[in-house]
Amino acid sequence: MIPKSYDTVTEAVNDLQKRGYTTNFSLLTEVECIECKSTSLRLSPDEFEIDEVYRFEGITDPGDEMIVIAISSKQHDVKGLVVNGFGVYASSKISKITERL
Repeated sequence: MIPKSYDTVTEAVNDLQKRGYTTNFSLLTEVECIECKSTSLRLSPDEFEIDEVYRFEGITDPGDEMIVIAISSKQHDVKGLVVNGFGVYASSKISKITERL
């Protein structure tokens, strides 16, 4: 499969959602996992695969640096997204988990 190219975070998220990545996950730094707040589903790194990663550089504003991670879990029959800031303004704890994922 040829990797897609997106100009914006919104474009990436919209396309990935159309392709079935519909669950919104957040990083939980205190327990090193991702969580869907609406369903309370928590996944540790060994319970999911990273399918695609898109990194967006903030050309004029370092605060615009974002990463979009498409994940899937066959074990839990779920596909979703983690959208997170990185770079200068990202939390060091979140950055460590993102690296680990």
